[in-house]
Amino acid sequence: MMTSSVDTAEKFMFKGAIFDLDGTLINSMGVWEKIDIDFLAKRGISAPKTYFEEISTLSFREMAKYTIDRFNLDDSVEGLLQEWHEMAIDEYSHNIWLKPYAKDYLTLLKSHDIKLATATSLSRTLAEPVLRNNGIWDFFDVQCFTDEVERGKAFPDVYLLAAKKLNILPQHCVVFEDLPQGITSAKNAGMKVVGVYDDVFKAHWKHIMQTADAWIHDYQDVLNKGTGLF
Repeated sequence: MMTSSVDTAEKFMFKGAIFDLDGTLINSMGVWEKIDIDFLAKRGISAPKTYFEEISTLSFREMAKYTIDRFNLDDSVEGLLQEWHEMAIDEYSHNIWLKPYAKDYLTLLKSHDIKLATATSLSRTLAEPVLRNNGIWDFFDVQCFTDEVERGKAFPDVYLLAAKKLNILPQHCVVFEDLPQGITSAKNAGMKVVGVYDDVFKAHWKHIMQTADAWIHDYQDVLNKGTGLF
């Protein structure tokens, strides 16, 4: 049952809500670190601690190119992407769950006719099964992927694409994001941004709180705040 104290007469200060997936709506970031470690271990390489942050803003294709260059691998980009996909598809289809109260908050937004979009570095073949398995695929009016734009989340492209698909001006959108660079990019797009806590970016949390327009540890926080995010 939803535990919001929001009065139904209240008005949201935005018309569209754009959600990152990994680490924001779904508890999945640890899965990718495991995949990266296992992938490199097959090639006799120990993953440097800096590697995970270095690839955090990149699209999957950019990650593949970077990884091949970084470790001087013989793999092709397509072959590497296929191997990563095969390692990830079962996890995303069966073993990854929503962050606490995320579905409650999405339900609240829909009840107020807020348009919903995703903006993710995941491929559709991973995003769709994890959202369907958690019963929220049909909550979203549009789905946006960094593979649809030229640049990753170090730039505002995917957030602007989401606003365009929703047919809502960027200044009337709010972005929920855990990635520090993504938060900055969404703000550069003219959007309000809510920083979402995830353990992967624990060391950056102080910076996230200072950069984002609002921040939450989980979606119970935003339910308790009601429509008064900003």
